[in-house]
Amino acid sequence: MQQPLITSGVLRSHRRKTTILIAALLCLFPFETTAQIARQAKNGIIITRRGGHIRAMEPFRGVVTGGGDYAGALNRYHEALGPDVRVYSMLIPTAVEFYCPPECASWSNREKPVIENINSRFSPEITVVDAYSVLSAHQGEQIYARTDHHWLPLGAYYCAEAFAQAADVPFLDLSHYEPRTVHQFVGTMAKFSGDASVRQDPEEFVYHVPLDSNYVTTYVGHTLGKNRAVTGLTDPFEGPFFLSYKDGSSQAYCTFMGGDTRTTHVHTTTDNGRRLLVIKDSYGNAVPGYLFHSFEDIYVVDFRYFQKNIIAYAREKGITDLLFVNNMQHAYAPSTTRYFISMLNK
Repeated sequence: MQQPLITSGVLRSHRRKTTILIAALLCLFPFETTAQIARQAKNGIIITRRGGHIRAMEPFRGVVTGGGDYAGALNRYHEALGPDVRVYSMLIPTAVEFYCPPECASWSNREKPVIENINSRFSPEITVVDAYSVLSAHQGEQIYARTDHHWLPLGAYYCAEAFAQAADVPFLDLSHYEPRTVHQFVGTMAKFSGDASVRQDPEEFVYHVPLDSNYVTTYVGHTLGKNRAVTGLTDPFEGPFFLSYKDGSSQAYCTFMGGDTRTTHVHTTTDNGRRLLVIKDSYGNAVPGYLFHSFEDIYVVDFRYFQKNIIAYAREKGITDLLFVNNMQHAYAPSTTRYFISMLNK
């Protein structure tokens, strides 16, 4: 029997129904095209989408043979301080090293070869803390912020543990800490990238406060003027090491010491004669809070703001251990080395 002809109206109706069905299926089972998975925004910031979430990352522009000046500066610190002070280097890879998908590999250079090059140039007496391997082993966890250029406290915890092992000091696991969360956190990458999708996909900022609160934190504040140059110092004052920020605050990473513009001293109840000096960029802010049970005293200085001669300061405080904690963007930058040398010469 001859089949009836399908009129154009019926055909259009079938097409509309098919289109609606496909749209419904896409809502239930979304997929991501290459254009959606990775793109570049303002300032070269790489925007990716994985597992339904946005991640914004700063590309790394360093070359494999670079970073030698950083190693040279640390070698000078070791020479100036002498054999009684143990010197450690912890180079922190940034998020792009672990989360840049293959389709955007040409937008950012690898950091691991540069880290290996720098490490190979250290004096044999400088102890390398292998943060790269530690973080690589945990990259499936929440160790880097998606909406901020910093790592997350959990990443700092794992690296603090590795440092404590290298320094042969006690270390308490996370069962001795109270987790606290800043919800709806959107950090610096919203501004850096200018990409609306970053602001529309907030995350949780989880940090850890020691259950034992018998420590005292003392600060010297730095007053900043034009171009963030230091114009003055405050008298020493006591304050909390962990500041509290409301849900939705973009300043959550300032939880530790209130940010970068203070020189910090934490006196703990640990009685082992070990006194730690941390020279750091902002990545280093998240590390000392996991070491209160590892050292008797912890001093934290940011190389961009510290105003004293660093060797005299270390001797005055009786420092036994010196830890450099810097992310690869700063470690590679020539300005970082200049700051290091400046602190030696003040």
